[in-house]
Amino acid sequence: MSGAVAARGRIDKRQAILDAAFLVFAREGYARAGVDVIAAEAGVAKATVYSHFGDKETLLREAIAASADQALTQNLAVVDRLTVRGDDLRDTLEDVGFRLLQCYCADRSWALRRLLSAEINQFPDLLDIVHSRAAGRVTEALADRLARLSVAGHLHTPDPVLAAEQFVALLTGSMDARAGLGTRRIPHAELRAVSRAAVDTFLKAFAPTPRQ
Repeated sequence: MSGAVAARGRIDKRQAILDAAFLVFAREGYARAGVDVIAAEAGVAKATVYSHFGDKETLLREAIAASADQALTQNLAVVDRLTVRGDDLRDTLEDVGFRLLQCYCADRSWALRRLLSAEINQFPDLLDIVHSRAAGRVTEALADRLARLSVAGHLHTPDPVLAAEQFVALLTGSMDARAGLGTRRIPHAELRAVSRAAVDTFLKAFAPTPRQ
């Protein structure tokens, strides 16, 4: 076996363990999740899990970090759609809002938030992991796009980071109750209605005036 093939196999095993660990931790909770169960879900030996991650606490943090990285990739792809091209700003914002809500309401996203809520008292650093690897970076990317729209005269956002935070809050503020923390699948029509209402409020606050 070549070195490249061996390295690829090691990466594949690591990813399989991370995926399995996230599913088991989300389903069972940290205390009840067994490394043997995670190994079985991943299709590897229990010793392989320990050789990659050392202990269960490290595995929990790495699984959450990997899930946050996946969420980041998906959310940044949506934010990238918010450009200063000649598209209708309201339509673009509503489309971006709808797609961000789809990311927020994905099964894995709900599982991640429920897992954080369950384990945050024992592992308070988990929130920092998710914020630094996903939530914070998405807000920064969105703020950058809003700042560009302001420079182009399409918006007036003196504090783009605050505007980004408020846009996300308008989108997601009702989602936990609407979705029952992920126990109810929200129809696309409802997500679009939420996005439309969020954009309406957002533009009333941040649309440029003739003087601006």
